[in-house]
Amino acid sequence: MTVPPALLSTIAARAADTEAQRRLPADLAAELAKAGLFRLLVPKSLGGAEVDVATLFTTLEQLGRADAATGWCVMIGGTTALISAWLPEYHAREIWSDPEVITGGVFAPMGKAAVDGDDYVVSGRWAWGSGSANCAWLLGGAVIIDNGEMRRLANGAPDHRMMVMRRDEVELIDTWDALGMRGTGSGDLAAHNVRVPQSRSVSFITDTPRETGPLYRFAPFGLLALGIAAVASGNALGALDDLKALSLAKKGQGSSRSLAERGVVQADYAAAHAELAAARALVKAEIADAWERVEAGDTLDLAMRARLRLAATRLTQVSAKVAAKMHELAGGTSVYASHPLNRRFRDAHVATQHVMVAPPTLELAGRVLLGLPADASML
Repeated sequence: MTVPPALLSTIAARAADTEAQRRLPADLAAELAKAGLFRLLVPKSLGGAEVDVATLFTTLEQLGRADAATGWCVMIGGTTALISAWLPEYHAREIWSDPEVITGGVFAPMGKAAVDGDDYVVSGRWAWGSGSANCAWLLGGAVIIDNGEMRRLANGAPDHRMMVMRRDEVELIDTWDALGMRGTGSGDLAAHNVRVPQSRSVSFITDTPRETGPLYRFAPFGLLALGIAAVASGNALGALDDLKALSLAKKGQGSSRSLAERGVVQADYAAAHAELAAARALVKAEIADAWERVEAGDTLDLAMRARLRLAATRLTQVSAKVAAKMHELAGGTSVYASHPLNRRFRDAHVATQHVMVAPPTLELAGRVLLGLPADASML
């Protein structure tokens, strides 16, 4: 799907305001919801877009190019909405019957869910709750406690599920004073003995999706990693845009030549452009191969999931490198927090820290590609 140009212009124009508020402004979130951007992965049977993965990537990249923090909030809202294809239909309809509902939360199992009859009693605290202030429903990953003991899967790993809670059942704690992605409002979430029906929880590891479309045969955690990479890539493209605009206007001190006329700028800009293009091409090629597989009715094998994660991590890393180079080429202009390239630099280096694309994912992908044993449950 193509994001309306007018909406992209609005997002870009409000990027500084979004950062200053340290959260996605409520009215802008409502505009994004009205445009259907939080429903990209929701099944068509529920009125969602159910897009292919290439379209998801392109859409998030467009948003990240306008403003990384806004794109990040849409990415989190969109990927958490993927659970709509796993939940029982009556729960999914309860949540997504509102065409402008926004969901969010944290996949990581930082909470505990004690079995109590047909319910779980959920308590915990989760970091990185991006965009939560605009959400009507929030999920939190939790390990399952049954009869006072941690429940384990057949391989011995802890059993954990995503608990879907109403917004008014969750405490939002403002901890978000970060280097970058300041506009995402990624503070902590806390739950205190919240009762959640067992049927309103999801595991991407042990559950089977209710929906049968190719999107839901794709690797769920791979989708999250690709979403992060898309926002990071968009941010890098935006940094290239920003440096180009600056370089055509800025003259060096005591020089009549513009920044763009300097050979070192030309060479570094071209090299950065090529590196980013190559990393984007790898992601798009891996997406195309994987999509062909799921369209044919198959699931993704371990090697293909490893290549997707490798491509997503590589693109996120290259995107940060490009943003850093554009920040450097801008000289003293970009040291001010108010300059777009300052924000691009900071946002890029927060994106690289997400666990789905952090450096250890390269080790995991390498183990798989070398044929070594690996815990690939989150791949």
